[in-house]
Amino acid sequence: MAMKVKIRDGNLASKRTPGRPRSERARHAILDSTLEFLEQKENGFADLTIEQVAARAGVGKATVYRWWPTKAALVADAFASSVTQKLRFPDTGSVCDDMTQQMRQLVKILRSRRGRIVSAILGAGQSDGTLLIAFRERFLKPRRAEAYATLLRGVERGELPGDLDFDHLLDALYGPIYMRFLIRHSALTEAFVDQQCKLVLQRTLPSATAATQGSFSKASGK
Repeated sequence: MAMKVKIRDGNLASKRTPGRPRSERARHAILDSTLEFLEQKENGFADLTIEQVAARAGVGKATVYRWWPTKAALVADAFASSVTQKLRFPDTGSVCDDMTQQMRQLVKILRSRRGRIVSAILGAGQSDGTLLIAFRERFLKPRRAEAYATLLRGVERGELPGDLDFDHLLDALYGPIYMRFLIRHSALTEAFVDQQCKLVLQRTLPSATAATQGSFSKASGK
């Protein structure tokens, strides 16, 4: 709430109290309310409504729709905003270490309560195409762009060949993670991530230098 304060010439001016602007606080409240609902409900996406989110956040429906035109966009943004910082790619000087550390973080998130949200999104997305589109645009594409930058650094350092198909490589790295997450045919562990990085990056690049191969051994703990 704004408050009135006197200034030297005797006029009154409006001064905002410390803290986040009201609109930013409302936006964060909406995202937090969405996450709480999705984590608490078994059929989170199907049961969630904009009215419920607005009520939990203490705002009107119009405030929600100001930023998110659909429920799918809101859900995708809520998930993305809660994990973006944890899924940043490091820059360690080794492409294998960079990819391994980020993939380990992804596995931790999928195994946490946030993983239920991903399951709900991917499950509901099979019958609601707008949800998958929102998930791709608001979560996957930004992560993909960061991964491209990480792989490009590897190319510039001479760790990776210049003609590498980045999309193909990323599908090979991350596809098995989502396979284990959804099908649950085998454990999704950090050890699996280490093995996956070594398998894909080392074996698909037979011309890797000795220095590069050394980074694979370091990342896998061997």
